[in-house]
Amino acid sequence: MPNIKSQIKRTRTNEQARQDNASKKSELRTATKKVETLVAEGKKAEAETALREVISLLDRAAQQGVITRNSADRKKAHLQALVGGLN
Repeated sequence: MPNIKSQIKRTRTNEQARQDNASKKSELRTATKKVETLVAEGKKAEAETALREVISLLDRAAQQGVITRNSADRKKAHLQALVGGLN
C-alpha cells in the first residue's frame, strides 16, 4: 500500500478505470458473440441490426481508449465479412 497521498488516489482511480474498461470489454464480447450467433443461424436482417450496434460500441470503445483503433477496425471488418457472406 502506498504512503504518498497522491499515489493512494492514483491507485484508487486506476482500479476504477480498470473495472470500467473490463465492463466495456465484456459488453463488446457479448455483442460480438450475438452477431456471430445470428450469422450462424442465418438470420441476416437481425445480424445487420446487431452489427450496427456492435460497430457503434467498437467505435466508442476505441475513442475512449478501451481498445486500440486498429483493433476496433479489425473486429468491424471481420464481422462485416461474416454478415456480408449471408444470402
